Amino acid sequence: MHLWGYIANTATVLAGSSLGFLAGSRLPEPIKKIILTGLGLSTILIGARMSFETKKLLLVVGSIVVGGIIGQLIGIEEWLEHVGERLRRRFESGKTLPGSAESTFVLGFVTASLLFCTGPMTIVGSLEDGFARSADLIYIKSLMDGVAAVALTASLGIGVFFSAATVFIFQGLLTYAGMAMGSFIGEPVMAEISATGGALILGIGFNLLGFGRIKVGNFLPALFMAGILAWWLL
Repeated sequence: MHLWGYIANTATVLAGSSLGFLAGSRLPEPIKKIILTGLGLSTILIGARMSFETKKLLLVVGSIVVGGIIGQLIGIEEWLEHVGERLRRRFESGKTLPGSAESTFVLGFVTASLLFCTGPMTIVGSLEDGFARSADLIYIKSLMDGVAAVALTASLGIGVFFSAATVFIFQGLLTYAGMAMGSFIGEPVMAEISATGGALILGIGFNLLGFGRIKVGNFLPALFMAGILAWWLL
């Protein structure tokens, strides 16, 4: 059911963090690895399916190339990493007592919020759900976040549990923004945006499987380029 993706994502973060709090670090590493590998393969499958929706392959290729150049010049991926590191350092340096429960709570909340709410999968998946085209991607992300929440809570504590509120608000806003956009941009334009997003999702899948390190964040402007070009050409 569409427009429920962000609710499912919130629920998996709550469930994963609760399990991590109860189970601690007892989840075997091989189990975590096989789950993430399975999710990586599933992500590639979804990304490929989305990419095949395009009717104008050159439009998607041009959007990715031009969008990637823009993202590289702006340094989107590096900016996201920099913001995350600054927030972590800020809260870590604010500890009054080393390893205090309060500081660990805040660090867990901030770390999990950044992990769950930044990146192409969050944006593309939420917009796809809002377009009422497919919620598959956001459900895959929900499973990934649930697994990550187990490990994060085991190491950083219950603060990860409250990052579910960030997921609910941020992804909910993106989803309803996609619904508003879908009401006036038309199906052909949405198809090209989704196809371009699928290419980005393929990059995430390759990263999950360890096939290099693609800076997918730098390609986010490709989504806007695809929308502009599709609106102009179609």
